[in-house]
Amino acid sequence: MNNYQANEPGRALELNASTSNLHLVIKNEHQSTAVKEKVTKVNHVVALVLTYAFLVLVALLFIFPFYWMVITSFKSGDEIKGFLEGYEGVQTFWPIQFVNNYANLSKKFDFSTYGGNTLLVGFFSTLGTLITCILSAFAFARLDFKGKNFMFTLLLSTMMIPGEMMVITNYISVSNLQWTDGSRTGAYLAMIIPFMVSIFYIYLLRQNFMQIPNELYLAAKVDGKSDWQYLWKVMVPLAMPTLITIFILKLMGAWNSYIWPNLIAGGNEEFKLVSNGLRDSFQTGTNFDEYGRQMAATVLVTLPLLLVFVLFRKYIMRGVSRAGIKG
Repeated sequence: MNNYQANEPGRALELNASTSNLHLVIKNEHQSTAVKEKVTKVNHVVALVLTYAFLVLVALLFIFPFYWMVITSFKSGDEIKGFLEGYEGVQTFWPIQFVNNYANLSKKFDFSTYGGNTLLVGFFSTLGTLITCILSAFAFARLDFKGKNFMFTLLLSTMMIPGEMMVITNYISVSNLQWTDGSRTGAYLAMIIPFMVSIFYIYLLRQNFMQIPNELYLAAKVDGKSDWQYLWKVMVPLAMPTLITIFILKLMGAWNSYIWPNLIAGGNEEFKLVSNGLRDSFQTGTNFDEYGRQMAATVLVTLPLLLVFVLFRKYIMRGVSRAGIKG
């Protein structure tokens, strides 16, 4: 009993020391965790700032040409050339001498005729592209026939050939069909028929069709549905976002096309599309006043595409993302 009591104070000291040490260790670990959390937050903030700074920089690089186009459409020829009094040799970033180049623009640029031709050619070429894409994509995605994979690979390999290399052969073909005789019908057919097939859009839609479960196809077969009925009642409605994307992108491509319509229309103003009319309606050269009017016409041509993209951008993103999920 005496020994126990004698040793009691020492043991108490040991317990206190152990408890004190344990308390210090816990405190140090807590401080270390707090420091790590702060470092992580700082790194996250720095990464976020750098990311947004990079995105803002890239956005400015893309927006600047459009901004320059708009302000140039309100400048005089002397200001565009850099001969404006008080601003010699300086390119201004805001119109100093404001000029309304949009006034009487229709006398130089027949937007209604060019725009009507472009919409007509774009609509029918897009409609034909949708039909060929749907039928081809369904065949490559669902039907089984010999040489399917080889044929699809062969079609994809043609995407590596620049479109300009097929201009001569296409022109020979439409000439043999007498579509270059100067008639309106021949010009429209020559600008529509050769571009009713797109290998890229076939590939895009095929990837979307392959995401549709095969059980739906088997269930349709059990119900006695044909491949034709299954295509139009099941696959096409399910792939509607991708089809909308193809429609919008193809129509925008027809609006921007230049080389082939210029070759077909030639000097005939009645058959030109907006891109050809935009280039041929203004004699720029040394007349810098014409540059301002040309930029004003460019703004008018760009606005429809900009509105289409703003209104339908979610469909474009959704269609492309859905088609890229499964390879």
